Amino acid sequence: MSATPIATTRSTAGMPTARLAVWWIIASEIVIFGGVLGSYIMHRLAHGIWADYAANTNPWIGLFNTFVLLTSSLAAVLAHQAAERGDGQRAANLLYATCGGGLVFLCVKAYEWSYEISHGMTITANTFWSFYYTAAGIHALHVIAGMVLMLFTASWAKKNEHLHRVEIIGIYWHFVDVVWIFLFPLLYIAK
Repeated sequence: MSATPIATTRSTAGMPTARLAVWWIIASEIVIFGGVLGSYIMHRLAHGIWADYAANTNPWIGLFNTFVLLTSSLAAVLAHQAAERGDGQRAANLLYATCGGGLVFLCVKAYEWSYEISHGMTITANTFWSFYYTAAGIHALHVIAGMVLMLFTASWAKKNEHLHRVEIIGIYWHFVDVVWIFLFPLLYIAK
């Protein structure tokens, strides 16, 4: 009897089950982020004063975090390539590098939020800051979830086990990056 779950080898609708599952998860996440971003845009258009509040966000910090996330995505792509070649150790190391990018992103976010909160820009200050912290906070939670899943995947990859999961976690990580690509201009550039 094999210890490998059937779901890891089964294919549904011409696509491996795990890949199909992650696309379903991403579809549900699009609904969540789409609702938050849609609400933000509608409120932003209706309240011109938000431009004054948004002027307090630091676009250089947002740009730096964009660079960090895109670089971490490159590491995830290289990890997938290594897994495709059957090089689990290299895939694991690249997944650790991807997690490192996520950690840098979160540390920069913590610094940024500490600065903003210490200057009175709290979640209760006004509606703009409520949206700002909600959207960026939900995104940060997804970064943390991706990092945790990636650490599990890296531990398996290091043993050359379940290498197909490197692609699955990479798809999720790219989604998290794409969400940030939408958040960055809305929260930092459109003033």
